[in-house]
Amino acid sequence: MYNFDKIVNRRQTNSIKYDREKAQDTRIIPMWVADMDFETLPEVKQALIKRAEHGIFGYAAPTDSYYQSVIHWLGTRHDFHVEKDWIIPTPGIVTALKLAVRAYTKPSDKVMIMKPVYYPFDASIQLNGRTVIECPLSFNGKQYICDFDVFEQQIVQNNVKMFILCHPHNPIGRVWSRNELYQIGMICKKHHVYVVSDEIHMDFVYGDNQHIAFYNVDQSFKDFTIICTSPSKTFNLAALQTSNIIIANEDMRKKFVDEKIASGISDPNIFGLEACIAAYTYGAKWVDELLVYLQGNIDYMKTFFAEHLPEIKVIDPQGLYLVWVDMRSLGMNNQELEDFMLKKAHLWLDEGYIFGTGGDGFERFNVACPRSVLKQALEQLESAIKEIKVTVRA
Repeated sequence: MYNFDKIVNRRQTNSIKYDREKAQDTRIIPMWVADMDFETLPEVKQALIKRAEHGIFGYAAPTDSYYQSVIHWLGTRHDFHVEKDWIIPTPGIVTALKLAVRAYTKPSDKVMIMKPVYYPFDASIQLNGRTVIECPLSFNGKQYICDFDVFEQQIVQNNVKMFILCHPHNPIGRVWSRNELYQIGMICKKHHVYVVSDEIHMDFVYGDNQHIAFYNVDQSFKDFTIICTSPSKTFNLAALQTSNIIIANEDMRKKFVDEKIASGISDPNIFGLEACIAAYTYGAKWVDELLVYLQGNIDYMKTFFAEHLPEIKVIDPQGLYLVWVDMRSLGMNNQELEDFMLKKAHLWLDEGYIFGTGGDGFERFNVACPRSVLKQALEQLESAIKEIKVTVRA
C-alpha cells in the first residue's frame, strides 16, 4: 500500500506551484497547475539516486530499454501497439505541440481547437504565426459535447489545416468515446486536416470510461495523426521534461524530426530517461492505487458541495485529476471571482477564463493532493462563501 495521505512540504523547492508570489501567503492552498502533491513511486526515486551517484553527466540518448518501456506501458495499459521507430522523445509535450505546428502548417494557416481547453494550445499556435479557429464545446448543464456539424463547418469555412485534440479533455474532464473520436477522425480525414492528439492524461480515467488511443479508433488515422504521450502527469515528473511523440506515418515523422533538429531541440535529459524507464517498468500497481485515491478525492468533493454548497455545481470528471467547477451562481465576474478565491477563500486555482470561450465563471481544482488538504481547501471555500452571504444579507 502506498501512502497518498502523506503531506510533503514543497515550499522552497523551486516549485512553481508553491514558490511563486501568490503562494507566499502561507494561508494559500495552491491547487492550480497540474502537478501532484504526491511523492512519485519509490523505484523512480531509487533509479534517479543511482544515476546521480554515478557522478558523470555527459551527453545521453534513449536506449533500447527506454523504448521498450514505452512500448510495454502503452501496450499493457491501453492495448496500444507502438513500434520503436514511431517514438520520438521530446522534452515535454508543449514543446512537441509547437514543433508540430511548425512541421505541418505554414505561417497564417488555420489551426482548430475545442474550447474551453488547455491554454498552451492557443500559445503554441499564435506564437508561431498561425491563426486559432475555435470550435466551442456545448455544455448541457452536466457535461460537454461536441457538435460535429459545427466542427465540420469550422474546418470547411476556415480552410483549417490542423486540429489539436485534447484527449482526455483538460479542463472539463471528458473522456471522448470511440464514436466521438471516429467522427472527429473521419471529418479530418475527409478534409485533409492533420490531427495532433494530446493524450498526456491517458492514464487518468474513472468508472466505466475507457481511454482509446486515437490510432486504435481507425487504422487510417495513422496517416495524418501524431499522438503525444508522457509519464510526467501519471508519475509526477513534470520537471524532468520527458515525453514521447508517437508518429506512425514515415513522412510525418521525418517532418517532425527535421523541425526538432532545426529548432535545436534535444532529447530528454538523462534523469528524465531513467525516470521514464523506472516508472513504466514498475509503476502499474502504484498507478492502480493512485486512481482509487483520486476517485475518493473526487467523490469527497462532490459530496461536500452537494451537502454544504449545493448552488455550486461540480462537472463530474470522466478523467483527469482536475475538477471543473461551475461557480456562476456566485454572480461574480472573472476578476471578482479570482480575487475572492485568493483573498477570501485563500485558494490558488486555475481560473476558468484562461481556458477560453465557455470558461467564464468556472474554476479548475487540482485534487491530486492528500485528502486532508482537500478537506481544508473546501472548508475554507465554504467559510468564505458564508461570509459574503452574511454581508449581502446585512
